[in-house]
Amino acid sequence: MHKLLLSLFSLLFVFSLSAQEKRASPLMKASADLDGINISIQYGQPSKKDRDIFGSLVPYGKVWRTGANEASVIEFSEDVVINGTTVKAGKYALFTIPGKEEWTLILNSVWNQWGAYNYDSSKDVLKTQISSKSLGEVQEKFTISISKEGEVSISWDKTSAKFSIKKA
Repeated sequence: MHKLLLSLFSLLFVFSLSAQEKRASPLMKASADLDGINISIQYGQPSKKDRDIFGSLVPYGKVWRTGANEASVIEFSEDVVINGTTVKAGKYALFTIPGKEEWTLILNSVWNQWGAYNYDSSKDVLKTQISSKSLGEVQEKFTISISKEGEVSISWDKTSAKFSIKKA
């Protein structure tokens, strides 16, 4: 009986590992060092798959987890400044509200949450407008990147939104 239980637990463990590896939207990480400050963003990376994205799958004017599955998480090793607002070192959920002309960037103190289903605006530490623009060509995979100068780019389908992070 003991061997049977051990075999069953081993099988379940292997199955759970393989299920994580086969996520439809893999977990990705962007990171950079900005003047000694470690910045990282972890997000689920969905693909376009011939879908209409902004204004359809991702509605305009509504809070979005900025990726797939769990809320995207942004982390700073030291205090930073985003659009004139100082943000303390730590982990935050990164949400956005996409718009046709510009987006709203939101950092929320509840970083470990699934999607935006339990988003609570009273926990926001930053809410600011950021620029967006149309891309020249379609980008199949949702991508977040951070330049060594601290510029964060959020790109998918035919749209890119950007904001800058500076040392406090």
